[in-house]
Amino acid sequence: MSKKKWAIVFDDSKCIDCKACTVACKMENHVPLGMYYYRNWVAERTKDTKFPMIKRMFRPSQCQQCENPPCVHVCPTRASYQTEDGVVLVDHDKCILCKYCMTACPYDARYVNEEIEAIDKCTFCYHRIAEGRIPACVETCPPKVRVFGDLNDPDSEVSKLVKMHDTEVLKPEKGTKPKLIYIKR
Repeated sequence: MSKKKWAIVFDDSKCIDCKACTVACKMENHVPLGMYYYRNWVAERTKDTKFPMIKRMFRPSQCQQCENPPCVHVCPTRASYQTEDGVVLVDHDKCILCKYCMTACPYDARYVNEEIEAIDKCTFCYHRIAEGRIPACVETCPPKVRVFGDLNDPDSEVSKLVKMHDTEVLKPEKGTKPKLIYIKR
């Protein structure tokens, strides 16, 4: 049996920028309050920019949980590491705040958590996965923008969505092989 390959598939055409994902993440993971502390976020973008037919859209994002994570490769203390099932985590006790991982991440998905004196980022709520639960951001999303699951399981909803739709990842030219996948709309 193949190992798990956790991923999130996004249908960002459903996103209403309610911030439920961000609030759920902060609560679940004890992320400090403040504008510089985030594990996930929602960016605003426009589509069909021929005036007056401008459409506002929202794109949720977070750590891309790369298969080829540059943050892991540059960490001198191995505080940034990848689990056997591919989730990229930070061992806060090993982190020396050198910020190499922040510089290496092409997605700007890491921040300095001054409360724990270490770099922090999205973990796919790894503690919840271990309990058989889904990440807090996925669970709380009212319009069901996010779907979490195992890409190596052909019967999982994420696998079915990837097969059914034309999809894309952010910055494919970086060669990181992100596991956040967006349905093209």
